[in-house]
Amino acid sequence: MLESLRHSLRRKVILLVLAATVAALALTALGLVIYDLRVYEKQWTDDLNTQAEILARASAPALAFDDRRTATTDLTLMKVRPRVLGAALYTRGGELFATYTKPGLEAVAFPPRPQADGYTIEGDQLRIFRRVVEGGETIGTVYLRAYYQPWERVRDYLTILGVVMLASLALAALVSGWLQSAITVPILEVAHTARQVISQQDYSLRARKITDDEIGQLVDSFNAMLAEAGRRAEALREADRRKDEFLATLAHELRNPLAPLRNALEILRVAPSNPALAEKARSMMERQLNQMVRLVDDLLDVSRITTGKLAVRKGVIDLQATLHDAIETARPLVEARRHELVVEMPPEPIAVEGDRTRLAQVFSNLLNNAAKYTEPGGRIALTLAKDAQEAVVSVSDNGIGLDPASLQSIFDMFVQVDRTLERTHAGLGVGLTLARRLVALHDGTLTATSDGRGRGSGFEVRLPLAGAVRSEVDKARHPGGREGSRRILIADDNADFANSLGATLTGRGHDVRVVYDGAEALATAARFNPDFAFLDIGMPRVHGYEVARRLREQPGTAKCVLVAVTGWGQEDDRQRAREAGFDRHLVKPADPADIDSILKSY
Repeated sequence: MLESLRHSLRRKVILLVLAATVAALALTALGLVIYDLRVYEKQWTDDLNTQAEILARASAPALAFDDRRTATTDLTLMKVRPRVLGAALYTRGGELFATYTKPGLEAVAFPPRPQADGYTIEGDQLRIFRRVVEGGETIGTVYLRAYYQPWERVRDYLTILGVVMLASLALAALVSGWLQSAITVPILEVAHTARQVISQQDYSLRARKITDDEIGQLVDSFNAMLAEAGRRAEALREADRRKDEFLATLAHELRNPLAPLRNALEILRVAPSNPALAEKARSMMERQLNQMVRLVDDLLDVSRITTGKLAVRKGVIDLQATLHDAIETARPLVEARRHELVVEMPPEPIAVEGDRTRLAQVFSNLLNNAAKYTEPGGRIALTLAKDAQEAVVSVSDNGIGLDPASLQSIFDMFVQVDRTLERTHAGLGVGLTLARRLVALHDGTLTATSDGRGRGSGFEVRLPLAGAVRSEVDKARHPGGREGSRRILIADDNADFANSLGATLTGRGHDVRVVYDGAEALATAARFNPDFAFLDIGMPRVHGYEVARRLREQPGTAKCVLVAVTGWGQEDDRQRAREAGFDRHLVKPADPADIDSILKSY
């Protein structure tokens, strides 16, 4: 029974109604019985007191004249009261004067002497003493003994209450039936729907709404919760699918450059004396290394996006120069696929406030996508124009196009435009996500358009105009650095990296010192007084941040150009490097062109 109650709301409601009804009726019955017993006791004692008063007045002459026979006759009148068991008269001195015993009973034991006025209940009998007063003087006492049996009355009363309780329980059962339809049925409907959702994983199910009261509101809230849970479950499934697709794509994309790298190493091993073949192998290794660097950079950008640490360094820039940077980055892929690239830009400079490197990354991503998803020999158009207070950059192609339904979802993380096995440039599915986030950080918008599959696509970037132009094109054409041999210190606990970078810079005519820990870097810098120091951060003995701080404190190295070369590339890593005294920050593997640019800039 208790187990069934634990698992049944219906039974609990019935039990609640019936228990409340029984408790209320029981308390009411108890109160009524107690009240009736008090009333019965009062009525019976009042009645006997009245009889005793009448008998006292009738017997007063007999007591006054010492007439025992008349007194006995007066007492015999009590036989008309069948509940009276006996009666007695006592004299003024307390002596028994006359008695009466109900016929059929054995002799009644009368008290030897009278007691004070009042009554007492002994078991099932009631005793009353009443003084006989004549002319203000007590001349005797009347004694009455009678049956006192309230339990028969209580039994009758309880029988009536039992009938009433049964009728009340029947009515309570009817009320509980109504409560089930009004309360338990909607709740049970919610519970049933919840079980179905759990068993079937179908969040489209809904509980049936029966009432418009608070329970109806509960049903509405439950259905709304199911709808939200369904949306979140679908989002989780989609995210999980994209994650699996991303991991599979990542594995595929990482294996692709590894295979030609291994082949190139084998070529260099088996044909070391063939310069043409060796040069071809080196070129192939460089291309594949750049591809792996791009993949690693994409992974770092994914980390920045998910942790909210993606940041930009804004300044007033020439947008034409930024677009030229993007074109140069994308040109190898465009030319490799024999596309026609049409560029339209106004002759006057268009200035925006932004991060030139990051915006070039956005535009090169759009150009690369256009080149990848357009069949060889296609047409790509890049245009720059002004529209009111905005600069508008458009990239369009006549490639595979987009489904209208995917014009928003393509900006989600890990979404692939082309999911066929024949795709030749899959990527990681983060480029457009990163591009839109970067544009948003510049207070701009990035939107996609397409007339459908096979009909090409277009992407439009809108950026707010800046107030003035800083001619970065001129600055790029006329750098402030000087040429010639420089004194360079390289410190890195990765000996292969340090030695290879040292050999590269030595081959370009620079005076290079290579060390492998922070303490040795400080000692060498004190003797060597380098113009540039390329320092790893996580070195033994003394880390790179501390080396930078100490070099800044020494007069001989205070003006040395400090370059952090590390695998840590988050924005807070760059900020910490600046605070330690570094002038520049490069992320491994560092591009030799970036190193040359630094050497020429100072």
